[in-house]
Amino acid sequence: MKWSWKLGELAGIGIYMHATFVVLIGWVAASHWLEARSATVVVKGVGFILALFGCVLLHELGHALTAKRYGIKTRDITLLPIGGVARLERMPDDPRQELWVALAGPAVNVVIALALYVWLQVTGSWAPLAELGVTKGSFGGRLMVVNVFLAGFNMLPAFPMDGGRVLRALLATRMDYVRATQIAGSLGQGMAFLFGFIGLFSNPFLLFIALFVWIGAAQETSMVQMKSALGGIPVRRAMLTDFRTLSPGDPLVRAVELILAGSQHDFPVVENGRVVGVLTRDDLVVALAQQGQESPVSGVMRREFEVADSAEMLEPVFLRLQACECRTLPVTSHGQLVGLVTMDNVGEFLMIQAALVGAKGRAWAA
Repeated sequence: MKWSWKLGELAGIGIYMHATFVVLIGWVAASHWLEARSATVVVKGVGFILALFGCVLLHELGHALTAKRYGIKTRDITLLPIGGVARLERMPDDPRQELWVALAGPAVNVVIALALYVWLQVTGSWAPLAELGVTKGSFGGRLMVVNVFLAGFNMLPAFPMDGGRVLRALLATRMDYVRATQIAGSLGQGMAFLFGFIGLFSNPFLLFIALFVWIGAAQETSMVQMKSALGGIPVRRAMLTDFRTLSPGDPLVRAVELILAGSQHDFPVVENGRVVGVLTRDDLVVALAQQGQESPVSGVMRREFEVADSAEMLEPVFLRLQACECRTLPVTSHGQLVGLVTMDNVGEFLMIQAALVGAKGRAWAA
């Protein structure tokens, strides 16, 4: 994710903090200072936020480590002011596996809350529930309340919360996966509408949650529908076959000419019939500013890149295209370059397929 800083790794998973997280810490520190004019209060306030996001990190690790049991890797975990995001390579295909992966995160918060409850009882620090809250009570008591809230909030049956995935997994044991996603997504958007309506008359923060839930539900439904549409289709049916290539010795000005002459943005670099690199538009623009237009392509091209085979299915290739944070994948057959796959042409392929399906439906109805 852009504007994120790597904090380290846990269990081989990169842990990142988004830049906006610093804004949250600054806001918390400033709020406590203006309220109490005490450095001790500021440190306690910031410490509580850091402990809270430590729990959020453990929540996301619960998802990641459970997914790992099913052979699914996690690319990274990013901490945001609104929570954490664990980017799994893919969601489990088996609904039962998805159920356990989804439940793992809230389960971590429940375990943390129980552990804090026991610790408060043993140490004699327990206070009545009426005296506990997010902003009042002892440090441990407040952290326990927050973990209970995190578990409950995440179990709401609405995407992108864990409860939405739990609902989808349960429905998918009895019906088609796409249909299960549509039902869970519709319920999520219904809840978002309810949150937004209540937020208009009470807490404005509910409007923000409503927007978050509405967009998340729509994206999840759209993604599953797209994956379903791509299933069983080989790459060769959707790849671009009219494209331009570069040689390692070509000057960058040659790439500029090709970009201006057509709509292609990224170029495979071919030597002796083999793809040896990829020159992206972004890399080209940076190199033009720093090195000039006569610099060779070989000094700018990416030597590590993803390649698809023309016989592969389009769905996993599309997922790789998303994961590699690139716009273009060279397509080869027996080692020879035969086409390109881009996000744009996959979208156009889906649009054409949908139009053809619609035409068949109308013809059948007639």
